Amino acid sequence: MSGWNQFAGRLRAQEGTEIAEAALVLPLVFTLLIGIFWFGRAYNIYATVTEAAREGARVAAASSCASCGNAAPAASDVSTRIGEVLQASKLDPAQINPPATPNPTLCAGITPVPACSSSGNVRVCQGVRLNSTSNPTPECGVMVSFRYPYQFYFPFTSLNLQLIQIPASAELRAEY
Repeated sequence: MSGWNQFAGRLRAQEGTEIAEAALVLPLVFTLLIGIFWFGRAYNIYATVTEAAREGARVAAASSCASCGNAAPAASDVSTRIGEVLQASKLDPAQINPPATPNPTLCAGITPVPACSSSGNVRVCQGVRLNSTSNPTPECGVMVSFRYPYQFYFPFTSLNLQLIQIPASAELRAEY
């Protein structure tokens, strides 16, 4: 019986320590799990808006037809395609904001005439000088850019309810 009394005495001495340790550790683990979820969602939105900008650039780079005067697609067509990609990922195209970047450098002497236009807060620039670092000779193409808002819900941190604008931009060489 004396062995039992010693075991019970040790058990009584430690009965509150597990609860105190859990009270300290569980909020940290919970905050870490919430952070993983919200940063993962931010990365998912970043990947989606980047893909939407690429799809928009593909539409902008495709001319209508050579025998029709090789007309460039309208900015509304590009904006529609971007909206389709965003809706496929359950993002609201109405939340798109205009880009914060300045207008790019336009190429001279190409047809159609270089220009930037906007539709639904999406900026479409056709006939722009591309920022290609792999090719030393300047190339002309199209650039599509916009921003998409994302709000963090990350309690107990300075990031809680922080609104960030995720930029999306894509460039694509066009055949003129």
